[in-house]
Amino acid sequence: MIQFLLNQELRSEHALDPNLTVLNYLREHVGKSGTKEGCASGDCGACTVVVGELQTDDDGREHIRYRSLNSCLTFVSSLHGKQLISVEDLKHKGELHSVQKAMVECHGSQCGFCTPGFVMSLFALQKNSDAPDNAKAHEALAGNLCRCTGYRPILAAAEQSCCAKQPDQFDAREADTIARLKAIAPTDIGELNSGDKRCLVPLTVADLADLYDAYPQARLLAGGTDLALEVTQFHRTLPVMIYVGNVAEMKRIDSFEDRIEIGAATSLSDCYEALNAEYPDFGELLHRFASLQIRNQGTLGGNIGNASPIGDSPPLLIALGAQIVLCKGETRRTLNLEDYFIDYRVTARQESEFIEKIIVPRASAEQLFRAYKVSKRLDDDISAVCAAFNLRIENGVISDARVAFGGMAAIPKRAAACEAALIGQPFNNAVIERACAALAEDFTPLSDFRASKEYRLLSAQNLLRKYFIELQTPHIETRVTAYV
Repeated sequence: MIQFLLNQELRSEHALDPNLTVLNYLREHVGKSGTKEGCASGDCGACTVVVGELQTDDDGREHIRYRSLNSCLTFVSSLHGKQLISVEDLKHKGELHSVQKAMVECHGSQCGFCTPGFVMSLFALQKNSDAPDNAKAHEALAGNLCRCTGYRPILAAAEQSCCAKQPDQFDAREADTIARLKAIAPTDIGELNSGDKRCLVPLTVADLADLYDAYPQARLLAGGTDLALEVTQFHRTLPVMIYVGNVAEMKRIDSFEDRIEIGAATSLSDCYEALNAEYPDFGELLHRFASLQIRNQGTLGGNIGNASPIGDSPPLLIALGAQIVLCKGETRRTLNLEDYFIDYRVTARQESEFIEKIIVPRASAEQLFRAYKVSKRLDDDISAVCAAFNLRIENGVISDARVAFGGMAAIPKRAAACEAALIGQPFNNAVIERACAALAEDFTPLSDFRASKEYRLLSAQNLLRKYFIELQTPHIETRVTAYV
């Protein structure tokens, strides 16, 4: 059984199909049809809902953290112990919520299909920001698509509702909601079971290891932003899943003198502060990683584990010399991330083995790390090429070089020939040009609908040139640039 709050209503579910998304649960099982399906792939934001989770600050203060999610990519099992808020829950005692009023008064709704998703993104923005600037508003709404092109009034609604926000019913009920969430906090392994399909929800790494050993055919579910597409886009059935999002040990971020250890189930949003503090370019790239809804849900371990050749984080982590800790039963092994990827969607992971955490070296003054993403859109788009450069230069000579790319091969991959052309050489234009030529030895990229092979290779070479120019003339630096 799993338990969660549907606004303030306690829901206890056991016999649901674990492949059921929150979107379809709302529309088909509880009759809340305000949440819309636009794309079923997490691109349009029409299905946005908000999930509240109980959090405890460092000073011991308890509060509810509200985050926007794409309900079309969220399986119901991930709600265990949380609060689900949909657009129907905002109206209170016959009065529209302030974000709904702002959408009306600023004329932010035209055909209305996308409006519930925008409203929920604005609600989350209001809860998380006292006075958001334009950048925060754009970030909060970048995952919501308006086909009527009504963005200006929607941004006006964001300013009206969030810059002078008033307490609402959720604030008034916070203490009671915290108490109710504490009362349903999971204490044992949860489960959804429809007879022929099941999803198990462990709470500890030990329980996860035992369950994965017992069900080696199970699919591990973290954020689900990639896995759920198998159900919503390819109409496949996932007979057994194990949801790792309630394993607290795998959602921790621990900082040490020489490294940062990030639990594999940590959301990309939660990774931002730690990674941005060490490597600002990593933080910049995370701002362009899909949308806020996806970053709130997708995990760093999932972005590695699905072994996509166009995942944005692996090239950066490889260039930084990151490692992963793989767990199987009581056995753990540490692997250089670059050795994890073997071939297209093929990894070094053994049966019943899972990524427990990612180890990222702390930044040093000698490192010159930069990252760049080439995509057709600035926001909410997949890379055609993702590049990461990490050089050490001593007395004008390149003493070490780690260069990694995504989108250039079947796996995220280091550019060995390029690195060899750099190491031991002076940091000058002639050497950079030889290293650019060496990239043709490292990669034979494919052509697809995102980019041709010629475009990819030329872009990779130009990004290396860009890296050199920016380090030579830092005042013109434009990190993580998009090329259209």
